[in-house]
Amino acid sequence: MPSTALSGIRVLDLSRILAAPLATQLLADLGADVIKVERPGTGDDSRTYGPPFAPGTDTAAFYLSCNRNKRSVTVNHATAEGQELIRALAARSDVLVENFRTGTLAKYGLDHVSLRALNPRLVYLSVTGFGQTGPYAERPGYDGIFQAMSGMMSASGHPEEPMKVGVSMVDILTGLYAATAVLAALRHRDATGEGQFIDLSLLDCGLASLSHFAMNYLISGEVPRRRGNGGYGGIPSQAFMCADKPLFLVAGNDKQFAAFCAAADRTDLLQDPRFTTTSARIAHREEILPVLDAILRTRTRDAWLAVLDERDVPAGPFNEMREVFADPQVQHRGMLVEVEDAVSGRLPLLANPIRLTGTPVGGTVRRPPWASTRPKC
Repeated sequence: MPSTALSGIRVLDLSRILAAPLATQLLADLGADVIKVERPGTGDDSRTYGPPFAPGTDTAAFYLSCNRNKRSVTVNHATAEGQELIRALAARSDVLVENFRTGTLAKYGLDHVSLRALNPRLVYLSVTGFGQTGPYAERPGYDGIFQAMSGMMSASGHPEEPMKVGVSMVDILTGLYAATAVLAALRHRDATGEGQFIDLSLLDCGLASLSHFAMNYLISGEVPRRRGNGGYGGIPSQAFMCADKPLFLVAGNDKQFAAFCAAADRTDLLQDPRFTTTSARIAHREEILPVLDAILRTRTRDAWLAVLDERDVPAGPFNEMREVFADPQVQHRGMLVEVEDAVSGRLPLLANPIRLTGTPVGGTVRRPPWASTRPKC
């Protein structure tokens, strides 16, 4: 059996809900030994975030999404006995991950200063809503709040209505930032022998994720307009309705746009100075989009996908979840895996998308999420 990338790394996971558990799940997928600590009796809050629940259990699918490949124990950190157990585990761990509100664990002597005194090599990651410092540091918060505050909602939706991204995108992005930060800190620890504290804020991660949208504002000083399913780069780059179903078309550079015009039998558009270059099409967005909308409505979605594929024009169908998992490319890539669970039977799970040749991850699930029962006292 091939070795794993993080073999020999132990992670003490005191986190719950989504962002930090996603980070520890990613570390577990990469081979770390992750020990998830949950409250006696109730466990991670997300176990109750259903329906749906795993068959035969009262554990929500939400919980299953971010807790595979972990070992689970129950510890009451508010008791002296529980605090000693966590200290003992932290002393033998490489990484500790927690997402309690700022200052909470310091009350029990489980903050990074206290635990790194026991284990100077410990990488201690704290994920909070607003970070360890600043006027909002002690506020609670959830994904929707950070989508609103970070500006993400200002980039999503139609001009008359800002819109939250359907999935908990700030949580998901924070989980990825968190795992990356841990790997960087481990690299530093291995070189110097010193652990460090990582202060990660959901608000910061939400804002950082705006990338070119934020940069457009910083450079121009203009507040970008919401464009629904339209993009902010080359034109076209958005969803269009065909004769029967929608597709998403991206022909943002000049070569792709010329190929689209040939596929549509509209090479006359290449003679119009408003549409001949990427910059011209961006400047004349409001004039070209109705033209493209009318063109796309003349054929069915599948007919368009076929001819666009022949011309190497990037396009894809709008898929509901049933269609996603039926897609032959998704199936070929093994993005759906099934594992055995004692109560639920065959449990479907999303696979990890990382493909490593030397230390494979992919669809490997060493341990299913602990879904059969809640932790006992």
